[in-house]
Formats: sequence, structure tokens, C-alpha cells
Amino acid sequence: MSDAQVVLPKASAVGARTEGIRLSLWRKLTQLAVVAVIGQWSFYGIFRCPFLVPYISCQNCPVITCHGRLFTMFWGFWLLLPLSVLLVGRTFCGWACPGGLVNQLLGKPALLKLRRKNLFTRWAPFGKYLGLAVALYFYFALGQPRSDVPIRVGEFFRSVALTFEHAGLLWIIRTCFVLGFVALGLIAANAWCRFACPTGSLLETFKHFSLFRFYKTDRCNDCNLCMKVCEMGTRPDEANCTNCGDCMHACPTGAIRFGRKP
Repeated sequence: MSDAQVVLPKASAVGARTEGIRLSLWRKLTQLAVVAVIGQWSFYGIFRCPFLVPYISCQNCPVITCHGRLFTMFWGFWLLLPLSVLLVGRTFCGWACPGGLVNQLLGKPALLKLRRKNLFTRWAPFGKYLGLAVALYFYFALGQPRSDVPIRVGEFFRSVALTFEHAGLLWIIRTCFVLGFVALGLIAANAWCRFACPTGSLLETFKHFSLFRFYKTDRCNDCNLCMKVCEMGTRPDEANCTNCGDCMHACPTGAIRFGRKP
């Protein structure tokens, strides 16, 4: 093998790692920008939305201080999200979801990163489909009921306290389930996004039809270094991959690319 044949793959790998570091910076900036736009709406959906399934009945919501209601941003969100899935897969989870950012930050000090292939990490991600089934049941079978009283007071945290005080049992169970999984993220990194999120399961289902994605080339030697740096504990174009791109800079062979998969 000639020197040129040895040097070229190394140079390519270095270029890919540099591109990956730059991409990771852009991702963080994008996450912060999206939080500024829909962060409050996301927060209201968990703590003050009177419906069992938040974010999808904003046009009927009496919480007039919620940004989703004020700016009708939910229309644009639910129109753009399906288009984003067909274009770039589950990228919303890795680049734009405010809840995803919160879970990623909580996962930094987590005791269990769960970034190895084993029976649990293989089957636990199917739990989010159960979450989707419950959400669909609430919406279609129960008719998306209001399960708490949307208290109108000026101070946000006081409103949250009153909401919990006057909420129905199903709303309390739903909210405690979500908050419990988010808190679990301090122990098992990204537990909510990986194992329970209904929206994540919906995007996961349709991401296989996306035009562009991160994927492994034939240079991959299965070292799994990409999995060890992935916040979702996966590899490119596999289950729970959110196209975040953080794996690019970790690949020693430059085997990870973005675009149309050959």
C-alpha cells in the first residue's frame, strides 16, 4: 500500500472531525434560538395546559397567557414538523426541541449513560411507543378532556401551584409521569427522550422516509466510539438517532457522513 493511500483516509478523518466540532457548535446555538421562540410554550404545555395531551388543542385553550395561544405558533409547528421529518428525519429532537435540550443538560452528570449495546438499551426505546399509545387513547378514546382548571393569575409559578391544586387525577398522573422521567434523566441520561417521549416515537416511525440523514459508510469498523459520545446512546441512522451530528468528531476513520444515503 502506498503512502498516498494511507494518508488520504487520515486526512479525510481529520476533516470530518473538524466539521463535526463546527456542526456541534451550530446545534447548540440553534437549540438556544428555538428555546427563545417556543420555550415558554413548551413550559406551559407541561405545567399549565388543561388538556391531557398538550400542544395540540391550543385553539380551544382558555389559558390566554400561553404563547401557543397568543401567537398561534402551534399551527406553524404542527405544519412544519411533518415536513422536517420527511426532509431530515428526527432532527427536531436533536436540534430544536426545548424539552430535548433540558434532558440533554440533565444527562450530563447522569450516573448511567447507557451507551453500550445490551438487552436493555435494545428494548427500552420501545417504551416510547407505549407513551404514544396512551396519548392517542387520551385524545381519541377519551376525547381530549380538560382535566384541570386553568387558573388565571398574574404570577406564573403561583399559577402552576394552583393548577396542581385544582387538577384532576389523570392530569396529575400524566404530569408526574413526565416530570418523573425527566428527573430520572439525572440517573439514566436522556431517559425521557430515549424511552418515553410520544412525539419522539412518532418522529422515529417516519424518519426512515427522510431524504437526508447521518449514516455510516463502509469505512466503519464498529468501534462504537460514536455511541459513546451520543447523548441518545445510539449510532448514525439507527434507532433513536436524532441527526445531531455529535458523532462526527468522534469517528477515527471518518466513516460518518450526512446527505442522501447511497
